[in-house]
Amino acid sequence: MKWKGRRQSKNVDDRRGQSSGYGLSGAGSSMLNFLPMLIRSKVGRIVLIVGIVIFFGAKMVGIDLLPLLLGGGSPTTASSSKELTPQQTEASQFAAFVLADTEDSWNKIFVAQGQTYKEPTLVLFNDRVNSACGMASSATGPFYCPGDQRLYLDLSFFNDLKARHGAGGDFAQAYVIAHEVGHHVQTLLGISNQVRQAGRGKSEAQVNALSVRQELQADCFAGVWGHAASTERQLLDPGDLEEALTAASAIGDDRLMRDAGRGVVPDSFTHGSSAQRVRWFKRGFASGDIKSCDTFATDYL
Repeated sequence: MKWKGRRQSKNVDDRRGQSSGYGLSGAGSSMLNFLPMLIRSKVGRIVLIVGIVIFFGAKMVGIDLLPLLLGGGSPTTASSSKELTPQQTEASQFAAFVLADTEDSWNKIFVAQGQTYKEPTLVLFNDRVNSACGMASSATGPFYCPGDQRLYLDLSFFNDLKARHGAGGDFAQAYVIAHEVGHHVQTLLGISNQVRQAGRGKSEAQVNALSVRQELQADCFAGVWGHAASTERQLLDPGDLEEALTAASAIGDDRLMRDAGRGVVPDSFTHGSSAQRVRWFKRGFASGDIKSCDTFATDYL
């Protein structure tokens, strides 16, 4: 990709080199000291029960109140004095460029629809991270949390994508980031909430099927961005599209199951097969139109 010297997003929260444990000081420590008094009091026990109900109710809709309870609203972090290597710095600059370019595309698309695009924040981390959706480790892979409208990425994922799955290249990395941005777009458009509502009371297989449609739509939205990056800004180099398609194929559910030595069970798919992920990214890339990405209105995925 032709990215050097181009705008980088300011919506990047780089937490690399920081601890990610919740602190038990301040408000959180005082609350723990006060807990025995609550338990001994009848009114206190009622308050405690109500608090527990609120806590788990918020958790069900993707909001984690633990940071608020333990430290006044945010995780306690300790900065490290370790400096980033030139390679790590360049990787974060590239991620900030991709985020900026998705901002340009989605701001334009939303304005054309008479809407305002609320830009997400990209959180870079090492090893593990706290989010409004709870604690996550690097093993989780890149993810989007609707509770705080942030994308979370351990950049070491790209090393794994290349080494284990043979999906290297900068546009493969850009596809991954653009896919998570696609989930943000779904949140802003109300699609994510509709999926959650539709899944209530359904079987695991039915919920998984809804998840597949949501993930494939995010792939298609990533393709819509790729279309603009290619045709409007001429950012792609020869071979870039193939890099993204290789990455999409590498992280298909069927491919991952086979690589792990497991049998392929379509009912357990949550993201879609390799062929499906490639097909929907290509569909968005070819059209550049979000109207082509309605994975919920088709029988053919």
